[in-house]
Amino acid sequence: MKPKTKGITAAVLGTALGAGGLAFVAMPASADDKPALPQVSAEDLVQSVVKAKPGAFDGTLKVSNDLGLPAVGNAVPGAQALNMDSAHIFTDGAGKSRLAVTQGASQETVVHDGTTVWDYSSKTNTATKVTIPADVAQRKGAGSDKTADPLAASTELLAKVRESSTVSVDGTASVAGRPAYELVLTPKPTERTLLREIRVAVDSQTRMPLRVSVLSNGTATPALEVAFTEIEFKQQPADLFTFTPPKGAKVQEKTPQVDQHAKDLAEQAKQDVEVVGDGWDTVVTGKVPADALNAAPKQQSGREGRGANADPKALLERFGKKVNGAWGSGYLFTTKVGSAVLTDDGRFAAGAVPEQVLYEALGQK
Repeated sequence: MKPKTKGITAAVLGTALGAGGLAFVAMPASADDKPALPQVSAEDLVQSVVKAKPGAFDGTLKVSNDLGLPAVGNAVPGAQALNMDSAHIFTDGAGKSRLAVTQGASQETVVHDGTTVWDYSSKTNTATKVTIPADVAQRKGAGSDKTADPLAASTELLAKVRESSTVSVDGTASVAGRPAYELVLTPKPTERTLLREIRVAVDSQTRMPLRVSVLSNGTATPALEVAFTEIEFKQQPADLFTFTPPKGAKVQEKTPQVDQHAKDLAEQAKQDVEVVGDGWDTVVTGKVPADALNAAPKQQSGREGRGANADPKALLERFGKKVNGAWGSGYLFTTKVGSAVLTDDGRFAAGAVPEQVLYEALGQK
């Protein structure tokens, strides 16, 4: 898989399909909210973002989306992550982080101190403690927790899609009270994609992305938005990166172990996945294990489990559109920024592309 296609797949496609990955959308600043900043070339701005090391900060993120996803509730993994109300992030700039995600009346807190990761849910009053193996913790960069800052993915995205984009600086904006440059990446005319442009509001001082946008063709409103509403670059108190479970919380401790079977499955899945195309119209193809498609429905007890049905085929029929062609037959799933096809025999194709591009990719397998 080419490096730039990895970036597109992880940062654009994953979010478009609600698979847990994140790409982000932000609206341009209003005409009366544009600070005066020194001129900078698009290439210099891109390079400064890629090389930036913002250091310690404390910030609040606001999230909203208009992807056009069906009301899937708990049926599709990752869907609820797109509906979180806000997230508060603390980082020491050297690998320690604290992330508090608020959704309604509940909050999930993830604390990473470099050797241990705590994950606590106020909704269930449960905490999971994961001890990172010493050899992993000592590896260069292992202490870096990119999950603490969802906008960090935009830095990698910039580096990967640069080659297949026209890049420009579209004035300035004020984000979270800080002056920023508006960097715009537009697909080159040869790219067949549902996306119109990616906008990144870059902090003028630290060069850290404060807001990133993916806008789709034919719409004037954002498909998905993640933006800092508040941010302060300063050293953080050390006690923020320690965690003590609340009284009465159920605690589970884990130490990651090498599971050879799981490792073999992951390697097989990696070999089964192929990338067709190059650039914004990249399509990821592969095959879903037969066991996943034929899994028996899981009935859960309790209030949250009432009526829960994890029957894969039922979900396909409920949320997919039946389609067929020279490549076979299956189900099509679409959002404003991406589409995917799962065939009846378990093959899949997904990308930030029109459905015809998916069919062509399936035809090559």
